[in-house]
Amino acid sequence: MTAQQQATDGEQLTMPVFYDTHAHLDYPDFAEDLPQVIERAKAAGIMKIISIGTNLESSVQAVKLAERFSGVYAAVGWHPCHAPEATEDVRPALRALARHPKVVAIGEVGLDYHHLPGEQPGRSDADDGRYKEKQAALFRQQLEVAAEFGLNCVVHQRDAMEDVLAQMQPLAGQVRGVFHCFVNPAADMRRVLAMGSLVSFTGIVTFKNARDVRATVAATPLDRFMLETDSPYLAPMPYRGQRCEPAYVKEMAELVAQVKSCSPEELSRATCATAGAFFPKLART
Repeated sequence: MTAQQQATDGEQLTMPVFYDTHAHLDYPDFAEDLPQVIERAKAAGIMKIISIGTNLESSVQAVKLAERFSGVYAAVGWHPCHAPEATEDVRPALRALARHPKVVAIGEVGLDYHHLPGEQPGRSDADDGRYKEKQAALFRQQLEVAAEFGLNCVVHQRDAMEDVLAQMQPLAGQVRGVFHCFVNPAADMRRVLAMGSLVSFTGIVTFKNARDVRATVAATPLDRFMLETDSPYLAPMPYRGQRCEPAYVKEMAELVAQVKSCSPEELSRATCATAGAFFPKLART
């Protein structure tokens, strides 16, 4: 799969096409230059971008961006860290958004136990329990909506792998997940794949101290993972520490192709086909 780009000297250059399957284009970081960000992505061969919702307002904005830009699609959902702000039942609002032709997934959803309320002064383990219960209820509701609409999920998990897998297992035949920003060891990757789900890698794979992540990339079958930026976070080398943007999938892909001992063209075909199969509406519009 290739994109034709015009060289400065008038020659036609061919470059591999890639997708950014996880970006937060609605964030304030892109408020001043989003059209230019989208154009830079296209110039780098990044032809499709999925803008990910993190709460109801963010999800609505992701849909609006998908309507505004032809190569942008939306995932709608509540991030687990926003669980305390969620209504008791988020399903009606998500159903209304999920019907949109450019909403390709429910997400990002999942569980996050990295920062618990009990760590704060005056809070207790009971607060942790209530927080986890609210996240779990929110996750269940969103899995139900995904199953109802035949959509897959963009999964966020941090320090909660066992509970995430346990909660997804009952719907494993109906809903698949892509475990985004995957940094876990290869053993966890194999458990995810065994459930029928996928993993996705970010610019972390290019970091000098990310040997373990590269080892997981090396162990992951070529047709079972995707690439993402998680923009505006996690810019790859040589942009580390700067605002990340979808164009930087190109730098990630170059490194991942080396790790997988394949050509960029082979990586393009595999990751785009995987994304198209996982997000069927991505190929329809």
